[in-house]
Amino acid sequence: MGHIVILLLVVASGMGLSVEAGLLGPLGEEVGHMAATLSIFLVGGLLMSVALVFAPKRSLPGLFAQPRWLLVGGVLGPVYVIVLTLATPVIGVGTTMVGILCGQVAASLAIDHFGFFGTPRRAMDRYRVGALLLILLALGILNR
Repeated sequence: MGHIVILLLVVASGMGLSVEAGLLGPLGEEVGHMAATLSIFLVGGLLMSVALVFAPKRSLPGLFAQPRWLLVGGVLGPVYVIVLTLATPVIGVGTTMVGILCGQVAASLAIDHFGFFGTPRRAMDRYRVGALLLILLALGILNR
């Protein structure tokens, strides 16, 4: 897949996260934040179970043979969704997403720079730090 196609998929996925936040806030207010979070993972788990049947490469036993720290993402996902569900009704979708983006970019810069988790190293430079500072500025403007 070309670089541009991947970039477009990433942007579209980011848009999907904003839609998810917009849906989760009201759902959490109606049914409770934990129930809303559970519903997202039940629906997602069902869809992924169906998709796994058609996946060309699947190895569930191999999944559990991996180092346990690689499975930490399973904990981080629900935490992220609970935060979305709690924050969106209070500060709005836009501010929530910019705050999340700020945290994502800050952590991503460190992961890339130091090559954490076996990822290829990409040095932090003034452009990457500048991008983070602009996101921080946007967060400050939205939160005034």
